[in-house]
Amino acid sequence: MPASLDLKNIREQPDLFRRACAHKRVNADIDRILALDAELRPRQQKIEKLQAERNTTAKQMRGASATRQQELRERGAALKQEIERATQACRILQDELDTLLLAVPLPPRDDVPLGAGDQDNVEIRKHGTPPSFDFTPKDHVELGKINAGIDIERGVKLAGRRSYILKGFVARLENAVLQYVWHKLLSKGFTPFSVPVLLREHALVGSGYFPAGREQTYRLEKDELALVGTSEVPLVACHQNEILARADLPRRYMAHSSCFRREAGTYGKDTHGLFRVHQFQKIEQLIISVADEQDSERMHDELLANSEEIVQDLELPYRVVQVCTGDLGVGQHRKHDIETWMPSRNAYGETHSCSTLLDFQARRLQIRYRDHDKRKHWCYTLNNTAIASPRILIPLLECNQTAAGRINVPACLQPYM
Repeated sequence: MPASLDLKNIREQPDLFRRACAHKRVNADIDRILALDAELRPRQQKIEKLQAERNTTAKQMRGASATRQQELRERGAALKQEIERATQACRILQDELDTLLLAVPLPPRDDVPLGAGDQDNVEIRKHGTPPSFDFTPKDHVELGKINAGIDIERGVKLAGRRSYILKGFVARLENAVLQYVWHKLLSKGFTPFSVPVLLREHALVGSGYFPAGREQTYRLEKDELALVGTSEVPLVACHQNEILARADLPRRYMAHSSCFRREAGTYGKDTHGLFRVHQFQKIEQLIISVADEQDSERMHDELLANSEEIVQDLELPYRVVQVCTGDLGVGQHRKHDIETWMPSRNAYGETHSCSTLLDFQARRLQIRYRDHDKRKHWCYTLNNTAIASPRILIPLLECNQTAAGRINVPACLQPYM
């Protein structure tokens, strides 16, 4: 079994987690965690002994003489004060430990390539051939203007940079893509959800997006709510503090939602067009499964195959890359990206991300299942983008353009137009 974020595992394999921090470029203080753990355990044992003595003292009250009862009451009161002081001291240490544990990354799978960032991701396969044109191709922004379908100027006027308006043909194209993918996943047995996009902090902490992703999130501090960057968060967090039945697993969920990201730290990067925006539409796939690594690997391949099939149906060239350690998120055990060909960038651009998180989210959210022997286990979770717009519109418009700037709509979308 791979190492999970059980404190016992960190205690027994500290070097594994130190390497995970280094490889994932995550700043987590493993030494301080071990020191707090070593300090807390004897303190907690002492509290347990004091509580046991207090219970014994209370039982001795029955049948005791008046003098003895007075002695026992005084001893009980002293024990109560001692327990309260010890508990308060433990709570301070435990709060610090819990905060530090939130930063500890799940160790990557052994076959994940080492690397510092997305430039070190490893290409696994390609599908299709990038189009060649006998005319000078236009980018999606220009194509959007020709077809009166993309209005970035008015979007910026309404909401500032990285904003846009889709209308007419392009709005219909976006809706067609979303409708097509929605029905595609329904046919594969995914249960559809309509979920909140304003969530309480515990959902983002539990799903692993906080604290690391806090700066990427729009927050309504007065209401103590945050806008989600993916419907993965409410899909997995809806089972917080639940025990599921083994017979009901795996559960395959899907949700279409608006998503929001601040894009903090990307000033001056990908500022042209629709590649990197603050608000977008996304249909997400999520699986909650049993704690079995081989089974999880099959689920990962299933999610990835679903998204590859979608991109193939859209008749777009793409490649699949295995994401390196430095490009993995805190909770990701392994990840594959699908990058679709975008002529204006003369490169493949990420459109899908497929992730296995083992029990990382389930531990934080307290999601377990009961097996046939009534034993409880942590669930495993996986997720993958089914489609995200407007980014997918970039290759759809650019790869299917004519010399006149019109767009040939892929056959799979035509019924939805």
